[in-house]
Amino acid sequence: MIRGAKRTGTFLLLFALLSAPPTLQAGAQRYEPLADAVRAALATATQADAPPPIATLAATFPESAQWVAKQQSRVARYLPDPTERNELLYTVWYEAARAGLPPELVLAVIHVESRFRKYAVSTAGARGYMQVMPFWVDLIGTPEHNLFHLRTNLRYGTVILRHYLDIEHGNLARALARYNGSLGNPTYPNLVFAALNHYR
Repeated sequence: MIRGAKRTGTFLLLFALLSAPPTLQAGAQRYEPLADAVRAALATATQADAPPPIATLAATFPESAQWVAKQQSRVARYLPDPTERNELLYTVWYEAARAGLPPELVLAVIHVESRFRKYAVSTAGARGYMQVMPFWVDLIGTPEHNLFHLRTNLRYGTVILRHYLDIEHGNLARALARYNGSLGNPTYPNLVFAALNHYR
């Protein structure tokens, strides 16, 4: 009985999350002083490299094409244009792999943070798909980095989330709460976990 109630509760949370009108869930990622070595490592991680063409990525990593195909219908309601959807999904796969994160987790964060809106801006000033705070550009980036650019936004978002996951020694709930600026409050991690169930 308890197990069934839990399953029903999870389903209701997921239903509410997927059917709710798009609202930004971004809190204010908080500036925390970084050790010089950490700052240098994060700065190196955010630097641009040559973007792999989708055809090359799909050919080199067949699992990326399989993953993208699986996610198409799940993302179509937010990104009806197939070209835009393909670009986002392949970029999510690539940047997640580069940061050592499951691509489904990155999709779940995007879902909760911006509902896949490229130009989303929160009341705290967070920007883009993964709702990255602009202070990160000053901290670990360069002035030409545009947080509304798909690849730049995902590069920052995945690098920052990986950083928080490392700080929290692999505790994903705490890392997500840090990412959202709500450490100590389970609401945001629970929303991401519910979305994650949808994208798995």
